[in-house]
Amino acid sequence: MTPRRWTLAASLLAEMALLWLVTGMMRADNPVWAVAVLVLGSSAIATYGLGRSLAWRYLYPGVVAMIVFIAFPLLYTVQIGFTNYSANNLLTEERARAYLLEQAEVAMERALPYTAHRDAGGQVRLVFSATDGSRLATPVLGEAPSTPLPLQALAGEPGEALDLRALIALRETLRPLKVTGPDGTVLAYAGLREFAPFTPLWTAADGGALRQPVTGTLYAPDRDSGFFTAPDGTRLQPGFQVNVGWGNYQRLFGDPDMRGPFGSIFIWTVAFAGLTVLFSAAIGGTLAVVLNWEALKYRTLYRTLLFLPYAVPGFISILVFKGLFNQNFGEINAILDHLFGIKPAWFADPALARTMILIVNTWLGYPYFLVLCTGLIKAIPSDLYEASAIAGASPWVNFRRITLPLIIRPLTPLLISAFAFNFNNFVLISLLTDGRPDYLNTKLPAGTTDILVSYTYRIAFTDAGANFGLAAAISTVIFALVAVLSLLNLKLTQAQEGKR
Repeated sequence: MTPRRWTLAASLLAEMALLWLVTGMMRADNPVWAVAVLVLGSSAIATYGLGRSLAWRYLYPGVVAMIVFIAFPLLYTVQIGFTNYSANNLLTEERARAYLLEQAEVAMERALPYTAHRDAGGQVRLVFSATDGSRLATPVLGEAPSTPLPLQALAGEPGEALDLRALIALRETLRPLKVTGPDGTVLAYAGLREFAPFTPLWTAADGGALRQPVTGTLYAPDRDSGFFTAPDGTRLQPGFQVNVGWGNYQRLFGDPDMRGPFGSIFIWTVAFAGLTVLFSAAIGGTLAVVLNWEALKYRTLYRTLLFLPYAVPGFISILVFKGLFNQNFGEINAILDHLFGIKPAWFADPALARTMILIVNTWLGYPYFLVLCTGLIKAIPSDLYEASAIAGASPWVNFRRITLPLIIRPLTPLLISAFAFNFNNFVLISLLTDGRPDYLNTKLPAGTTDILVSYTYRIAFTDAGANFGLAAAISTVIFALVAVLSLLNLKLTQAQEGKR
């Protein structure tokens, strides 16, 4: 068989396996995932099995990775932003209704013990011990019946009783089983040793509603809020997912109690990222220029010591600084108290907390720019400095006229990437202040040191009841803001390059 025929045969087998997988996913009621798997699998088979383009065989993994890990999460997040998806609204309406219909009260005081027996033919039946001392038996167990099995008086010996291990193995058969006692009571599986009466808490009603048997109250599905709601406004838990349109965005920008904290957090996020890059780059660049001075002794030692903050894992440095800035026991306040008689409340005062964050992040970030600027300065021809020395220029003139213009252009993209990184620097905020101190009188938790990503995290996973829909809307806004800022930075960079 030729290689071409081997390839076609392998492609045919792959297509058959793909169709089997997609069919199984359709039967499991996952049409969206079935279509996605069909598209990706078909395109892979066409590219590697039938396609003759060598370039696409190299490009295909990258394109698929971009779709799966970038485009899909982005689109999925945007879609969630238009729903009420939260800890209280996780399920679909059908699943939430089915869950509530399964809820029941178990009358264990009326439970009947049972044993399972296997006869000589290998058939299994259950034997119950009634309260009057009689023994009742079910018919031979087969597939799960649609109606309860009647219990009849036991005639003869039922056969060998099954041990606990065999009962556990039989559990999946017994769980859906229901039996009817002599008095008409329906008993359901309540454990490995007994069946008991189950009283449903809710019954199905017309229009997808639920009725409470005890009171007769009707709970209709409210598809605006995503809950089964009674006429008096009482809601059942869990709720279900519904499409709320632009509701999350209207809440974010239209509600003054949310718009105020969001605007302050956005301004602080931009200031935090910008000032961190400015201070880190200034300190790192200055140290790089100083350490490039050939007359300076022990330059290698100084460079090694100044690089140490970058070698220590960031989260360790953050936790160390958290202890150093402790108001009562930290070394920083101990020194300030000894010298000036003050103990600043670094974690309680918003301005001091923000100052502390900038100090810590500058400490963590300046070694990065020290290394970058050192490498860029080393690449500058020494002839320029020699000519400048002959002309009698000062070190400041050398820096302003030679060093800075030659390193700023290759440094600009790295400054932009550092700004983007700090714009979403969740680890620093989470470990150092956790966004606190909080704003007062807000509907959702918001801290004065929160940046947008930590604010979103708190809404989605902590204090606000896991409001994933609102968090997704904020994430979408963050993406749009970062995209706009990146485009502006790119335009400014291109404009500066055009002027040169």
